[in-house]
Amino acid sequence: MLQTTPTPPVSARRILTASFVGTAIEFYDFYIYATAAALVIGPVFFPPGEPGVQLLSAFATFAIAFVARPIGAALFGHFGDRIGRKATLVASLMIMGVSTVLIGCLPTYATAGWLAPAALCILRFGQGLGFGGEWGGAALLAVENAPPGKRAWYGIFPQLGAPVGFILANTCFLALSFGLSPESFQSWGWRLPFLASAVLVGVGLYVRLKLTETPLFKAALAKAEPEKVPLATVVTQHTRATLLGTFAMVACYAVFYLSTVFALGYGTATLGYSRPAFLLFECVAVCFMALGIPLSGWAADRFGRRPVVMSGTLFTLCLGFLLGPMLGSGSWPLVLGFLCLGLFAMGWIFGPMGALLPELFPTRVRYTGASVTYNLAGILGASAAPYLAQSLVSLGGIAWVGAYLGIAAAISFLAVLLMPETMRQGV
Repeated sequence: MLQTTPTPPVSARRILTASFVGTAIEFYDFYIYATAAALVIGPVFFPPGEPGVQLLSAFATFAIAFVARPIGAALFGHFGDRIGRKATLVASLMIMGVSTVLIGCLPTYATAGWLAPAALCILRFGQGLGFGGEWGGAALLAVENAPPGKRAWYGIFPQLGAPVGFILANTCFLALSFGLSPESFQSWGWRLPFLASAVLVGVGLYVRLKLTETPLFKAALAKAEPEKVPLATVVTQHTRATLLGTFAMVACYAVFYLSTVFALGYGTATLGYSRPAFLLFECVAVCFMALGIPLSGWAADRFGRRPVVMSGTLFTLCLGFLLGPMLGSGSWPLVLGFLCLGLFAMGWIFGPMGALLPELFPTRVRYTGASVTYNLAGILGASAAPYLAQSLVSLGGIAWVGAYLGIAAAISFLAVLLMPETMRQGV
């Protein structure tokens, strides 16, 4: 199904750099909102009231982008499968960047009333639309240029954009926490990471405009006209691959957003940690995610995609039992330990996905198939994860959040169990 065509080393390096840099910028944009949702979106954009209610409102706006992401995946996937990967990736980056910068310019609830959260929701939808077209194209740029036996390794480069973007986002908020008073941060300081995105997007556009089209896509166009409606082909002819790929990603999303967005809100609002302290915890923990991605990518090329991802979902299932005793303890070694374990598990599952999801679909509909699958999983595993976790804490305590994580891991394990091994397809 997926064949590999070697490219000159210089060209391969350029493409891998572009897939990494662009994805890192997109993840930075996405994560600064996630961090802001846990720290400041509630009091800035919603009426005064109970902090818990404001936090739930902020997490609800966080979920909007995940609803938009499959729409963006279908839209950009359509053009990515018909006109090419390069132009589509440039457009997705621009939409994401403009939406992010404009969020930093919005008025607050105190000055504009309900117009402020309404505009915030629209721009958050724009973030999700752009992000929905990003990952699939970046993964294809890497994987469709990989030499034989190296697809999973090449596929980790867009995946590495996730921890790098997260570290950039958290470092920005950490610096602001040390440099500004809480009043200044809530008044105007939170806007700076959003406005800084304009510079990063400019860098990303410069890199991506120098891309060349992937050889596999060129070969597919040379053989036949592109699909008129790639999404229809994916839905009607690749239903099983789409469903299994979607459910396979659920655990990955759940453990990540429970270990970051939910944990940040819980740690600062319930456990009483200062914002700088908990942001520092998460910056340390995300290094374990960055470690897990290349290790699992290497292992997936050596042992296969299924055993690597299944081992990660089993580990995540075990973490469900540890979440309450460790994160709920309030003890900093246990809290930090859980964050490190959770993000390592996420990286271990996430690494092979750069190759696995594209390998489930033929070249002619691969952009649409991989993107839709990846982003549908975001709705199931991530969109409501912080909101549901916060609600579960209110209803039954932190142990219920662990049960939620365990269920998500079990779903992904079963999906991968039913999935074919894709490592040698097309070789």
